[in-house]
Amino acid sequence: MNKNLFMKAKAYTFCICLLLFITVSCKKQLEPVTEATTNKKIASFYHTELEQCIAFLDSISTSENTAERIAYYKQARQHFKAMEPILAAIDKNNFKSLNAPNILQVQEEDLTDVKIRNPFGFQVVEELLHEDEGDAEVLQNAITVTSDRLKLLQGNTHIQLKDYHLIWLIRDQILRTAATGITGFDSPVLGQALTESQYTTQTLITLLELCKDKFSTVEIYDDLSASFKNGITALNADFDTFDRFSFIKNYTDPQLKLLVKTQDDWQVNFPFEMAVSNTATSFFGSNTLNVLYFSDYKSDTLHLKQKEAFGKALFKDERLSRNKDMACASCHIEEKAFTDGRKTFDARQVRNSPTLTYSAYQQSFFMDGRAGSLEGQVVGVAENHNEFNLPMDSIVNRVLKHEAYKMAIDSLYGNKRVEFNIRHAIASYVRSLNAFNSKFDRNIEGVETSLTAVEKQGFNLFMGKAACATCHFPPLFNGTVPPHYNDTEVELLGVPETKDTLNAIISDDLGRYNVFKTDQRKHFFKTPTVRNSEVTGPYMHNGVYTSLEEVVDFYNRGGGQGIGIHEEFQTLPFDALNLTKAEQASLVAFIKTLTDADFVEE
Repeated sequence: MNKNLFMKAKAYTFCICLLLFITVSCKKQLEPVTEATTNKKIASFYHTELEQCIAFLDSISTSENTAERIAYYKQARQHFKAMEPILAAIDKNNFKSLNAPNILQVQEEDLTDVKIRNPFGFQVVEELLHEDEGDAEVLQNAITVTSDRLKLLQGNTHIQLKDYHLIWLIRDQILRTAATGITGFDSPVLGQALTESQYTTQTLITLLELCKDKFSTVEIYDDLSASFKNGITALNADFDTFDRFSFIKNYTDPQLKLLVKTQDDWQVNFPFEMAVSNTATSFFGSNTLNVLYFSDYKSDTLHLKQKEAFGKALFKDERLSRNKDMACASCHIEEKAFTDGRKTFDARQVRNSPTLTYSAYQQSFFMDGRAGSLEGQVVGVAENHNEFNLPMDSIVNRVLKHEAYKMAIDSLYGNKRVEFNIRHAIASYVRSLNAFNSKFDRNIEGVETSLTAVEKQGFNLFMGKAACATCHFPPLFNGTVPPHYNDTEVELLGVPETKDTLNAIISDDLGRYNVFKTDQRKHFFKTPTVRNSEVTGPYMHNGVYTSLEEVVDFYNRGGGQGIGIHEEFQTLPFDALNLTKAEQASLVAFIKTLTDADFVEE
């Protein structure tokens, strides 16, 4: 072969090989980022924030200057909030402990297993730093315990998030910001709620950037990122005057809608549903929460509508009581939003009949939280000497003697657990009493624009300055804590025996104490829903207040502490809210907008 021709062929071959090498290399660089790579980047961000958090927290102890200590705390808190979306997703229990309020922690599993622990974490440190004559040793101990827990996380955190975990993480933080972030739930003294919500939202932007290659539709990424950025701008506001109603409409709900588009774009397959629906597109939507998540019997949904109808019949049947003179409907009258309008039903009762609407969305039942499910609550009513006073086996016999009931049992339930079936039917009916169609719901959902300026101001007060939403969490406005909804809180408010506000005496009902005899739980009661309150008076566990105005006045004074009742473990802040008469009226006006359409008088 001609030498020149040979050299040209060799050069040509070399060029082809080089081109192929470059093409393959470029292709590798353009390949989508793997799950492992994304997790590595998320872990790097998380651990950087964690290290900074620990460093600033430990720095508090190096200074004698109060202002400097508070400055160190703020920086530590900033880094903690920056990692909040991730920590809350991968380690719920440690997040909860590190972010717990400064009140005694009581865990009651059974009579032989009651744990009482002093709180620690950022809220505790924040309050101790601001005490005029604080105990230096107590403060140092709180800092040390908090720092040690964070250091424990350093060496024991392994981030392995799949796409559906990331969607859950982002959704939870969007809802956490709306439900607790903008309410001041965890910034008790500094009042940095809106600023801290900016930190957590910035983390969502960072996570989106790390996941950008997952998007096949760049417009969805751009829109969601822009919504978070604009949300941060909106959060740069005064706490007392911040328009939370508009924030939820303009940012929370659009972000939830964009997140559903994101999961469709990523082709995410969810392994199961949790408390919040995987397709939730609004904060206050009727389908946002999965009611069966709160049930012990999540899988028993076959013929559910028929079971609800069967349960409704049992609910109204007086034959389920010993003397055949009392039904569930006797104390829970449908027209009164399933209450009875009385202080107590009769002389044998010591507590007010609470509404059954939205009661399904709880993790404990009865005012003292002694039952763990609606099915269990049925047993409590049946066997209570002052209520049905009839053992469940006797109720079973009466039900089976009723031809239509027996037919319903046989056709709807494919098992012989008749007692369970009766309880499940009644509980299924109660779980259906959640309309989410109040005037407020229709307005926040954009169905109508009928809220008055006073009513909207009332919502903003409820969610902010008046601090109502730090116990009555939206969208349920009860004590079940979002966004995971695993706990239903009990509180000590200091409710008086009578309306007298001078030298008041606390109600003699010991509440939660009667369940486990835990001294630190005397006078504690479950936080009920505020929904339908307009038609469910009188109020409190003993029906002491007859109007919403009286209830608001009680809270405005600082609860029991404000009317002369001094209880060591009162969970309600002692300080008066100092709301004006107009602001109190706005609160009442808003609460009345939470009345479901079925209970509004024409």
